[in-house]
Amino acid sequence: MTRLLSLLVVLALGGALLLSPEPDPARLVALEVWRTLEEPVEGDPGGRSLGEAVLQGGSVRETGEEQRTLTLAGVRLASVAGEPVELDVHGEVRASILRGLRASLPEGTSLEVEGEREPVEGGAGFEADWDGERLSLELQEPAVEGEPAPAPLRASRAWTPPDRSSLVPPLVAIALAILLRRPVISLFLGVVSACWLIRYAAGVGPLKALLAALAWVPGGLAGEGSELSRSVGWQERLGEHLPDWLADFLWPQLVDPKRAMLIGFVVFMLAMVGVITRAGGIRGLMDRIAGMARGVRRTQVCTYLMGLVVFFDDYANTILVGSTMRPLTDRFRISREKLAYIVDSTAAPVAGLAVLSTWIAFEVSTFSAQLPAAGLSADQGYQVFIQSLPYRFYCVFTLALVGLVAITGRDFGPMLKAERRARGRGLLVREGGKPMVSEKGTSLEPAEGVVPRAASALWPIGTFLAITLLEIARAGGAFALSASDLQEQGFLKLVTGVLYDGSGNRPLLIGSGSGLLMAVAIAQATGLSFLRQILGAAWRTLRAMGIAIAILYLAWMIGAACEELGTAPYLSVVLGGRLTAPLLPTLLFLLAALVAFSTGSSWSTMTILLPLVVGLAFNLGETAGIEGITGHFLLLISIGAVLEGAIFGDHCSPISDTTVLSSTASASDHIDHVRTQAPYALLTMLVAMVVGYLPCAFFPVWKPWCGFGTGLAVLLAAVLLFGRRAEASPEIDAPPSRVDR
Repeated sequence: MTRLLSLLVVLALGGALLLSPEPDPARLVALEVWRTLEEPVEGDPGGRSLGEAVLQGGSVRETGEEQRTLTLAGVRLASVAGEPVELDVHGEVRASILRGLRASLPEGTSLEVEGEREPVEGGAGFEADWDGERLSLELQEPAVEGEPAPAPLRASRAWTPPDRSSLVPPLVAIALAILLRRPVISLFLGVVSACWLIRYAAGVGPLKALLAALAWVPGGLAGEGSELSRSVGWQERLGEHLPDWLADFLWPQLVDPKRAMLIGFVVFMLAMVGVITRAGGIRGLMDRIAGMARGVRRTQVCTYLMGLVVFFDDYANTILVGSTMRPLTDRFRISREKLAYIVDSTAAPVAGLAVLSTWIAFEVSTFSAQLPAAGLSADQGYQVFIQSLPYRFYCVFTLALVGLVAITGRDFGPMLKAERRARGRGLLVREGGKPMVSEKGTSLEPAEGVVPRAASALWPIGTFLAITLLEIARAGGAFALSASDLQEQGFLKLVTGVLYDGSGNRPLLIGSGSGLLMAVAIAQATGLSFLRQILGAAWRTLRAMGIAIAILYLAWMIGAACEELGTAPYLSVVLGGRLTAPLLPTLLFLLAALVAFSTGSSWSTMTILLPLVVGLAFNLGETAGIEGITGHFLLLISIGAVLEGAIFGDHCSPISDTTVLSSTASASDHIDHVRTQAPYALLTMLVAMVVGYLPCAFFPVWKPWCGFGTGLAVLLAAVLLFGRRAEASPEIDAPPSRVDR
């Protein structure tokens, strides 16, 4: 049955690819034209970008300490490959250019626009054009009285509009992962398909393109490389005959400092867990928690509560909760898939909802600059975010469902089968499954003669949390703030701004390194030898996670392939033109889910879609002519829908980095984690749409609290009606569970 369902899913993905319509090229141009602002002005001796030229021109003036005002005249798209365009596309080009200008502003500076919707005389004018090969943007500054009009400034870049082939790499990777259950091979073939498409589109023959994508190529055989390799120069540095998958996609990930810091964070955290396990800390912590979690259900509830407590960052949540609770869940024969589900389905939802997390300021930054298009100030971003919280149905229902499943002890679908296997036969991973961290890394025991103490684990974990938060505060400028800053900005905006400015992989790296050093110091204090026992424990843990690092890099490579091929813009344009006011939130939810599922990144999805949503939702709501639907209401519910859809798509995607990290921390088979979590995510998604977005948009008298109350009742009924308990829980002193490899 499982194989049949997998085959049906693969066929559905193939059908979606074949039936995907061709997008309107004019709207693709409108969506991408803002990137031309980053290109250098042709013939400019100073090498300025076009965006810099605009902000330094006479149409922009400083109207406040951190505010500039742009006077904007006409904006038009002259033609697309020689063809005229529809009138409403000019407005989309205007919005795209403004988004690009706001993105290029110095940090902390806002841009007010006179002519946000309609042209204003005496302002800067723009004309875009795509001739079939190059996308150009021309700026005409206003003339100063008594002087001739300045010459127009022009920038251009080579650009090919994405088509349905941009869906091939993620669909190949996802379909093969579902069918073969071999994520490394599946993801690699997805990357290779992207390399082949890029070469083939450049005019290289199919066999030569495949050879260039996979292997070393003799000089001149493969022809011209990809836009990515030419633009960043990797082939010049590494040798132009390297296989494309290495030169274009793997090498940029390897040398990316952000990627390296995230890998370092994972390595330090898992090494820390290995050391404190050898020092007796995990056993002591497990014995302490076991006093409260004496049974399967209580253990799951404790894991769930830990996931709620570590709310400030989703990466820290997954690694910390998964790796520290795994020995206890193993002891009670809770399947690794179940642990990965609890970890994954609490991390992003709680971080996405928490008003004091590394997420909120990022979420606000993706749409706040566009708020003037809805008659609001860009400074009201946090206020809008708070007002959108009642429409965050998916995250709330996801956290509720995890709690219900843990408390009732009931499961359904593939998860029930996994729980019965683990509880009845002691197989924490299915027969033939490949955990992301092998048994060598999860079967460590305290060293002989060591007395288990919870403090040996709590001190390193506490050090990690404290140093991470302190580093976030330091990097975010918290120690330079004054009382006047608090009065001017308010507590919420100030703290979330610090969290956003200080967030990233660097604080996690520093915090996890500090935690590892503390663990090493405690292990030495307990009498463990540094070389043989401490380093041996760390190495044993790290040696077992090679497949996890490989999958993480491959997931990033697929994301880079999707970015170059334009997967997200293609989906946005194809589906974005089919929106109506009452259906807008639901369709945006599904669009965000599809983009996140295909690209494996919820943050990238938010970055792409939210700037487009503000003006679209507000204008659609104002002109809908439906009682109860206003522009502001549709704006709030639409922002919530995009945020929620992105997290849902991320939960279901096997190429998502947070999903990979959840499998890694829980030592679960990665595809089994995705497969067992998907029914819970789909149930939550359906409930969120049926009792949340659809009735709230169609019947404004249906308030969010009605949706939450009804949704919680539906989820409880579903768990009680369709959920079943696995076999009786083993006692604490039962024989240890095993992992079948």
